[in-house]
Amino acid sequence: MKPLVGVMPLWDEERESIWMLPGYMDGIAQAGATPFIFPFSCDREELARLVCMCDGILFTGGQDVSPKVYHELPMDGLISCCEKRDEMETIVLRAALENDKSVLGICRGIQFINAALGGTLYQDIPTQHPSEVEHHQHPPYHIPVHSVKILEDSPLYDCLQVGELPVNSYHHQAVRVVSPALKVMAAASDGLVEAVYKPDQRFLWAVQWHPEFSCRTDESSRKIFRAFVTSME
Repeated sequence: MKPLVGVMPLWDEERESIWMLPGYMDGIAQAGATPFIFPFSCDREELARLVCMCDGILFTGGQDVSPKVYHELPMDGLISCCEKRDEMETIVLRAALENDKSVLGICRGIQFINAALGGTLYQDIPTQHPSEVEHHQHPPYHIPVHSVKILEDSPLYDCLQVGELPVNSYHHQAVRVVSPALKVMAAASDGLVEAVYKPDQRFLWAVQWHPEFSCRTDESSRKIFRAFVTSME
């Protein structure tokens, strides 16, 4: 049977509805797994049961991670978060780690995982880390807008076999202090962390760019999804 991957739902505040970008589902399916969307719930028993059913969990993009997760006050007017989603994903991440499930984080995913494991974030890059690097591109979102340097002693380098990778980018928050549980795999030229992993986990990778937008045309993006799915076999 194909591995089963639980995908964290995106939340539309205005419509009070979950939704999903097809690229997350397509990237997982093309890599050989079956994706499904989690319910938007903070029921610990329900979420724990769903995590146990899964072989892997994908933490998707979306709203800002609340500064409460990393014990800071929010910057006025610059943060748009969903605290129910933070609570839900905290429960799911804890259960995934306890059960050694494979985990992949994308965009908000890297930010949330880092914060939940004891790291901190730049709440707003233009305010706290001004840079000439384009981190918040305009459509189309599959086009690379800057490059990242991949550390040669990292699993990402072993997977992609390149030291530099052009990436797409659409975010205004980023990893500030890296969690003590994580190690860096890639960084942008302005020093912002672009990829991390957890060495003592079966598979926990997280990237700041968007392979869900580029996987239709970019082999490196497809390799990241394949590495995630292969780790479950």
